[in-house]
Amino acid sequence: MKNKFNIDLRIFEDYYSADYFKKTREILSKFKPNQLVTMQWFQRKENTVVCGIEIIKEILRLSKIKNLKVEAVDEGDIVEPLEPVLKITGNYNDFAHFEGLFDGILSRASTVATNARKISIAANGKKVLNMNDRMDYYTNQQVDGYASTVGGIKNLVTYASFEYLQEEVELNGTMPHALIASFNGDLIAATKAYKEVFPNNNLVALVDYNNDCINDSLMVCNHFKNEIFAVRLDTSPNLVDKSLLKLKEKDNELHGVNPTLVKMLREKLDLNGHQNVKIIVSSGFDEYKIRYFEENSVPVDIYGVGDAITKNKIGFTGDIVLIDGKKQSKFGRENTFSNKIKSIKYM
Repeated sequence: MKNKFNIDLRIFEDYYSADYFKKTREILSKFKPNQLVTMQWFQRKENTVVCGIEIIKEILRLSKIKNLKVEAVDEGDIVEPLEPVLKITGNYNDFAHFEGLFDGILSRASTVATNARKISIAANGKKVLNMNDRMDYYTNQQVDGYASTVGGIKNLVTYASFEYLQEEVELNGTMPHALIASFNGDLIAATKAYKEVFPNNNLVALVDYNNDCINDSLMVCNHFKNEIFAVRLDTSPNLVDKSLLKLKEKDNELHGVNPTLVKMLREKLDLNGHQNVKIIVSSGFDEYKIRYFEENSVPVDIYGVGDAITKNKIGFTGDIVLIDGKKQSKFGRENTFSNKIKSIKYM
């Protein structure tokens, strides 16, 4: 069977295991070789979308360890603080080295899945682009793309993000500022070149290069007319677009991509016959900013989200809670039951 998640097989050589887990296994191999333990994993935040269970099942399958009883919630289930998401019962020596590893898998994947769900809900069904590739170490793209999809954001921008997904790759990208810079700041020339090389792509113009989003949007839409699919605003939070400079500002509400700018852009596009051109916004968007835009009926069609995908880290902890079927655990970490957890097969 294919190694679906491309697990680095060095995990079975303790390459990624903390030294104290390896030493504990050696000690127990000598003094408690037949001890049967139950370990459970949990976290402490409300409305957490659990992700990583399928990856853990794949690791256990590849490990070829037999005689483990594994119980878990379903991938994508929502759990509350202290609610167990995974339990493994067996000889501790067989899986001791996986304790920290599984903590990390659940933490990373569930963080991304939970953030994706919150952002997706805030966007009220509008399309969200996961643009986190530029905000994190590149080897995280595979698991982040998978977890993002579990959480509800399926619009990804790199091939690596689709590696763990059983679906056709459909990249969602626009032009970067570097393309416009390469044409000496000429937005028309850059857009024309993009269209010529990728004639079957949706034509999306990035319009904040000159910090003049409204005029540049009208310029590019008037030039390419109905060929333009969307314009994207990516104004930095420390800037005020030229079209807003004459307005009075309180509390920086005119900085960056803001409701006033987007509403004005929509109005100008419509007045000039570009009602079908969509508006994409990015730069500093998270669930709170998206919710604010939606509550104020800002005419955004697509949101681009970066580091908000991996913020608000969710930490998981694995603890022994039973030894030979009897209660034994750190204070406050007792064996806990959940009607969501069920026995699963991993072989």
